[in-house]
Amino acid sequence: MMKDSDLSSLIRLNIGGKKFCTTIDTLTCREPESMLAAMFSGRHTLCQDSEKGYVFVDRDGKHFRHILNWLRDGVVPTLTDSGYSELIREAEYYQLLGLIEGISSVLNKRKEDDDLGAELTRTDIIKCIQSERVRFRGVNLSGLDLSKLDLSFVDFSFACLKSVFFSRANLQCAKFRDVDAEGSIFHNATLRECEFTGANLRGALLAGANLQSANLQDACLIDCSFCGADLRSAHLQTADLTNANLEGANLEGANLKGAKLNNANLKGANLQRAYLRHVNLRDTHLEGAKLDGANLLGAIR
Repeated sequence: MMKDSDLSSLIRLNIGGKKFCTTIDTLTCREPESMLAAMFSGRHTLCQDSEKGYVFVDRDGKHFRHILNWLRDGVVPTLTDSGYSELIREAEYYQLLGLIEGISSVLNKRKEDDDLGAELTRTDIIKCIQSERVRFRGVNLSGLDLSKLDLSFVDFSFACLKSVFFSRANLQCAKFRDVDAEGSIFHNATLRECEFTGANLRGALLAGANLQSANLQDACLIDCSFCGADLRSAHLQTADLTNANLEGANLEGANLKGAKLNNANLKGANLQRAYLRHVNLRDTHLEGAKLDGANLLGAIR
């Protein structure tokens, strides 16, 4: 029999029309830095259905049961590759970095016996980076797990880096000029002073990454997640940030001249002293953003 305290901790969720019931502890304990934990921390006012008390989230509810099971017991579900691709996008939205790492580990084990077209293995990479100057220009490294390695100053220019896992890697001053890194995972990676000029990073996850003074000029950053990333003094001139999630990111002093920000999420972002001159901000979400000292001359709002 449930106690009153147990009933008070129950949470009813409506995820895109699918109904779920869970507890505050489930939503906040395993991934305390996630968006779900923040939602139910008590710091935010939630919009509930007045009749049945459901909190509505406008996402596809197809995989939300997997997310709840992860939060309950920490087990990554067994899915097809396409299922994992869908689940990882949901995990990115909810900022469940532990689940993202868990999925990446499962996929890497699965890919060990598959021919992904990668020309080198993780072991090959580790041997190479022991030398003083390392270049992987134009090399296909798609699908490799390069997480937590020291890859600082490595030249990846023109390489194919699709779905590569760079989580927590040290990539300071690395060169990614004109790379194809669609769907790659850079969360919590060190990317200070990296060059991404002209790179394709569509759908990449860069949540929590350190991108201070990084050069992302002309980069395709459509659907990228930069939640909580450090982009101070970053160069984002004419970058395409359509649908990008920059919630809570630090863009102090960043140069966004000519950047496309259609439907970009900049809620709570720090844009102090950022260069936003003549940038179209009409379809950008700026609730709670700090704009003190930003250059907004001619910006469309």
